[in-house]
Amino acid sequence: MDKVKQMIFYYVTGIFVMLMLAVFYIPGADNAKATRDLALGQVGWDVRQTQEALGKKGYDLKPADGIFGLRTYQAVADFQKENGIRATGVVDRETRDAIYEKKSGGRSSVRVASRTVDTGEIAEGRADTRNVSEPVSRGVSRKEVIMLARAIHGEARGESLQGQAAVGAVIVNRTRSGSFPDTIDGVIFQPGAFDAVDDGQIWLDPDQKSVKAAELALSGYDPTGGAIYYWNPVTSTSRWIWSRAIITQIGDHVFAK
Repeated sequence: MDKVKQMIFYYVTGIFVMLMLAVFYIPGADNAKATRDLALGQVGWDVRQTQEALGKKGYDLKPADGIFGLRTYQAVADFQKENGIRATGVVDRETRDAIYEKKSGGRSSVRVASRTVDTGEIAEGRADTRNVSEPVSRGVSRKEVIMLARAIHGEARGESLQGQAAVGAVIVNRTRSGSFPDTIDGVIFQPGAFDAVDDGQIWLDPDQKSVKAAELALSGYDPTGGAIYYWNPVTSTSRWIWSRAIITQIGDHVFAK
């Protein structure tokens, strides 16, 4: 019986050592980015590297253990959805390139599929905004993109892409105005600022249209002309809000300074 237990012990220890070697093994002579496709159940250094890269983009994958489990699968699928990639949960070449993409700072133009999009196309609903490749300005995390998308979805999900981006632009403009909190979260959760926060709709999962609108707003697209307020002229009864200088109307919302 003792011999059987001893064999089991050696067997389990051997498997454990193999797993650890797989996790910490670095293929090749250097620490270059791995190129194999990664899927559920795989282990290795490249899995751990992917987990760390996703962690830097706001996905909670700590500790990075090098094991491609359900949490990693879900994070990869979420990343794919948020970046216009088919959500397979597999880190293929397209997903890997998007995860490790290095965005250059200082760009203010709206970029879609590596080309500048005419803002008139967005207004007319003719712009192809799939696979926004460089959506956000320097220093903006993916977490902020999704929070802005939540606010847009809760406040304006029935609007056109331009109308949704306009709502996002108001929030972005507030962070820069000096009269409001200077962060996306701070503006959104300022007491009484948005109905979506008060009624809980802020926690609805944003759709791809809302995510695209958030990316456009954060990249500098502002069809409102610098507005820091918006409201529905049909339902709003606030005398104070009507005292603001109206700039334009987009869809069901009036935008003002």
